[in-house]
Amino acid sequence: MASDTTLLWLRRDLRLHDSPALVAAADANRLLPVYVFDPRRYGTAAFGGSASFEYPKTGGRRTAFRTEAVADLRARLRTRGSDLVVRVGNPERVVADLADRIDADVVHVHTRPTPEERATERRVETELDAPLDRHWGHTLYHPDDLPDDVADIDDTYTPFRKSVESSASIREPLPIPSIPDRPGGVDAGELPDPAALGIEADPIDDRAALAFEGGESAGLDRLDEYLWETDSLREYKETRNGLLGRDYSSKFSPWLNEGCLSPRRVHAAVDEYENCRVANDSTYWLRFELRWRDFFQFQFAKHGTTPFAPGGIRRREIDWRNDEDALDRWKRGETGIPFVDATMRELNATGYMSNRGRQNAASFLANDLRIDWRRGAAYFEMRLIDYDPASNYGNWAYVAGVGNDSRNRSFDVLGQAKRYDPEAAYVRQWLPELADLPAAHAHEPWRATAEELAAHGVELGVDYPRPMVDPEALG
Repeated sequence: MASDTTLLWLRRDLRLHDSPALVAAADANRLLPVYVFDPRRYGTAAFGGSASFEYPKTGGRRTAFRTEAVADLRARLRTRGSDLVVRVGNPERVVADLADRIDADVVHVHTRPTPEERATERRVETELDAPLDRHWGHTLYHPDDLPDDVADIDDTYTPFRKSVESSASIREPLPIPSIPDRPGGVDAGELPDPAALGIEADPIDDRAALAFEGGESAGLDRLDEYLWETDSLREYKETRNGLLGRDYSSKFSPWLNEGCLSPRRVHAAVDEYENCRVANDSTYWLRFELRWRDFFQFQFAKHGTTPFAPGGIRRREIDWRNDEDALDRWKRGETGIPFVDATMRELNATGYMSNRGRQNAASFLANDLRIDWRRGAAYFEMRLIDYDPASNYGNWAYVAGVGNDSRNRSFDVLGQAKRYDPEAAYVRQWLPELADLPAAHAHEPWRATAEELAAHGVELGVDYPRPMVDPEALG
């Protein structure tokens, strides 16, 4: 039996397509869609324990992307005769107050597996007089369709991948439902800009691989562009480790992680692409990466808060260093190792870097500097436009050797630089002080003589820092 009045509490699910919570909430006579900007997500957070530290949670680029996504969802709802109610405040108070005002029979929400998100759900549920109906809508596979219970999923990726590929089905994306009328008497509210949330806007850097615009509309446009307009999916496997350019990888992650784009919608588009154009290793590999994303979501559903501990789910005892100066040099991209510095400067300038860059930057901090991997993960959390807690902390723990792989995951950053940036084009773009050096010296300027460097206007320790570690000991 349909409810008379429902409230849809939106979070990182800023879309109308393939939205289980929206479909359920739309089975009512009246529906109030609500989005709440929680000030706690834009302030300073803390990691506890013996190595406690504080860090800013959300930077300017992701805040801008999110406000754009909320604005786009509001516009899309308005074209369907509805609207999006926007508030700034603690969700437990805002959602409960609005639910009381409209006398909601039920509140629908998409649940998330990570601790902060679940804690917020519990606080909201405690304050509500109406029931909170949770839905799962951010992964390729639904938990109910997995071959194993979430608690029994293997802690390494390959067994998980093989099991879902052979024994799990992927549900069809849900169509956009008819949106019921919005209850009267509730002001839609003003959409805050980043400054109103206490976040300083970051300037736009014209070297960015892609100008990421928040919202379902932009996410669907990017999906269409990458598959159909540029036909880039055809060579995804060969190009996905690229460092420069807009189409070497799909770059769907900002829209996936903010919920503007459903992974099942992406999967369905790949099916259509294979039917109309080509099915090859590249189309398989894009699905492979979507399964990696699922794997981390289910790992956090399984392990709760344990992945955030210094020793991760492996509970390894590692004597992490506490060196604020070294950490700050890494953050600024001034380690003296050009490939690492280029990745960090791209991150700082654009809010994005390639997966290859992330792995090398993370490995250098955790495995070469031996600084607590969580410090780096927290910095990525603040900077990345495509931050997702499970993917970010899961990948950092994986590289640091405390996560979902017991093997040594240390990267040879110099070897990686030469393999993936053989002409040093990437390093030169992000380290203009080295732009005139030959490729070999751009990657390893310490190997050049002072005269060779001077011929190109470079003095180590002045124009570019000397390495903060012995390069011969890397990797």
